[in-house]
Amino acid sequence: MLRHGTLRTTTWSPGRRRALAGASAAVVCLGAALGACAGSGSGGGYVAVGDTGRSGPVDASPTGSVTMVPLDGPKGGGTTPPGTTGSPPPGTGTGRGTARAGGGPVPGTPDPPSPTTGRSTGASTGTGTGDGRTTHTPAPPAPTPAPTTPPAPAALSWGGPVTAAGDQRWCQKVTVDFRNSGGTAVRSGSVTFGTHVIGALGIDWSTVRTSEALPVPIGAGARTDHTWTVCLDAWRVPLGMHVETRDLSVQWK
Repeated sequence: MLRHGTLRTTTWSPGRRRALAGASAAVVCLGAALGACAGSGSGGGYVAVGDTGRSGPVDASPTGSVTMVPLDGPKGGGTTPPGTTGSPPPGTGTGRGTARAGGGPVPGTPDPPSPTTGRSTGASTGTGTGDGRTTHTPAPPAPTPAPTTPPAPAALSWGGPVTAAGDQRWCQKVTVDFRNSGGTAVRSGSVTFGTHVIGALGIDWSTVRTSEALPVPIGAGARTDHTWTVCLDAWRVPLGMHVETRDLSVQWK
């Protein structure tokens, strides 16, 4: 060193030189340890060297050969890591009643058939056959209507003739009562009267028959009466004689 213009040289003893070298080595080791701790992450543990005070763009292009190393696999991609089984995408179920994490069936899937009866536990209108098919029971046939009984035929009955004097001695008014007790109406028919010619002493000289049409129709269960004027030829009833209608017959259908 210079003191008062005089150059002096300091001489280190061997012990002091060894102590200074040991301290320098300790400082170097401590710096290496700190650099290793700072780079102990996934970057590989490098220590930055060089001028740290440099500013401006830095050329980071490689100076040697470059080797491409594939990554472990895309995160959230479509590939499946080895040793795992991919789940089917939503909406592609197999139609079976798969279970959820809670133990129940997945909504929208049919209930599995019962192992004892072969019937589905859901609502069904048929009976299961055990092989996945459903047999529908046909509806019972409509009851056969009872055969209708045809109505009973007409049954016509009548009473005796009720007579009254006519305007002429050879005529007489005759009234007859009819009743149909059958199941159908009387559509046609005729009534035949037996008119007797009676003399002055009450002797029955002759009987003349005349026919008239029935008062049809006479409905089923109906009752009616009708009056006819029965006349004979005038020459059959001489002066002093008269006529009497005593009997009748009826034809009908």
